This record gives sequence, structure tokens and C-alpha cells, in this order.
Amino acid sequence: MKYLNDHYYLIQLQYLGFRFHGWQKQPNVKTVQEYIEKTLRFIFKHQDFKTLGGSRTDAMVSANDAYCHLITKEFYDTNWLTKELNKNLPRDINIINIKQVDASFDMIGAVKIKEYHYLFSHGERNHPFAAPMMVGKTNTLDIDLMQQGAKLFKGKHNFKKYTKKPNPNTVCEREVFSSEIIKNDIYTANFFPKESYIYKVTGPGFMHYQVRMMMGSLFLLGSGEMNLETFKKTLSHWDDELVLNEIAPASGLILHKNTLHTQNQ
Repeated sequence: MKYLNDHYYLIQLQYLGFRFHGWQKQPNVKTVQEYIEKTLRFIFKHQDFKTLGGSRTDAMVSANDAYCHLITKEFYDTNWLTKELNKNLPRDINIINIKQVDASFDMIGAVKIKEYHYLFSHGERNHPFAAPMMVGKTNTLDIDLMQQGAKLFKGKHNFKKYTKKPNPNTVCEREVFSSEIIKNDIYTANFFPKESYIYKVTGPGFMHYQVRMMMGSLFLLGSGEMNLETFKKTLSHWDDELVLNEIAPASGLILHKNTLHTQNQ
């Protein structure tokens, strides 16, 4: 419930998801939201506030550009709040920016486009330090064929096969704005393999496990465990005999960018 004397903030943040059980607070596990709220309680010296994430991420999934809506009873200077959060949060969570928004701001509705990256390599075993961000396939993949498959996801399709146990109200008809596999020149480290790749996919919204299952099918295609004709059939919701079970590991997935629309922009 919102009140006239409430103060509203939009927090932009990034985090390495490897040791977290996703964004949303859950009992008996470490989550990003839990650490954000724990730190807010420490610096506010009270718990009269609430937070809402713009894009929930699963366990071990990282975010380069995430958002959190903060509602408080008291006013706080945004520069002070940014400084205090970064001083007290664990080092795998970083606050990029905080700004005030008005009472009409809708965190969920504000997110118009989500861009996910899936970082992977193939043909060799990676250095262990790469594990939090990159999935290393030791077998050799047919990257050209995977690039063909990635392009097929673009457009409007029924992605019923690309989620787990959808409820009757789940909208499986989704639009993908772009879908491609490119060489990785965005994320670099001296312990990364010499050559790696990014699966880039954008759209207004994705179902639970959708991007990881899309990547899972691309891995099957690249390894020869699925041919291109079968791959095309995965986008046909009427083919009930074809069931997808391959979910790519979470650690390679990064919420790279959220495109937001706010009245304050």
C-alpha cells in the first residue's frame, strides 16, 4: 500500500550471482534481495521500508544491469544512500545509481526490454576461475549450426516447450526481438579461454527457465544431439510428443541490460 508521505527510489545495481540463490528473498538461503534489505536495515536503523525487484533472476544467475524499487517513510539523499550501500554491501553486489521516482512509478511495468547474455566456450576445459560467469563445454560444438538455430527464435512463437510446468494462465506466446550467437568481446579476463561466445537474446519478457532452455536446445543442436528440423519443431506447440528437458547451467546467464521507461526520464 502506498501513502502520500512515502518516498520512492529506483536503485540500479549489478551483482555476481554465483553464491546467491537468485534475487527474491527465500527462507534459509542467501539471496540478493535479502542482502539489500539487510544492509538497508543497518544503515536506516529501522525496517520501515519495502523493496521490489524489476527482473527476478534464478540461483547463480548474474546481473549487469538490474533494478530495485525502494519505498520508505523517510527521505534520504540519493548520494548518501548510494555511498552507504556500497560501503556496507558484500563486494559481489554493486550499486550503480539511485534516483527518486514519483508515486505512480510501476517497477514491473517500467521494464520494456530485457537483454540476456549467455557466455560459453567449447573444445577445452576452462580455468576454474571462469566458472562463475562462463559455461565451458569440453566437446567441440558446431557454432555455425547453433547460429542458424539462434536466428529461428527471433519473432513471435509459442514457447510452451521452453518453460517448466506453466500454469493455465501462463502466456506462452512470446516475442523475441533479437537472437544471435556472437564471439565474446564484451567480457574479458586473463583466465578466460582465448575464444568464447555469447548468446544474445532480447525481448519484452521471458518465462521461467526460458532463456536457459533456449540455450539448452542450442547446445543440443551444436553437439549433434538434435538436428535443425527437430529444432524447428520445438517452436510448434501442437507437437506434444516432443518434450524438452535440457536446461543450460545457470552460471553462464547474465541479465545484461534492462531498458526502462519512467516518467522521470
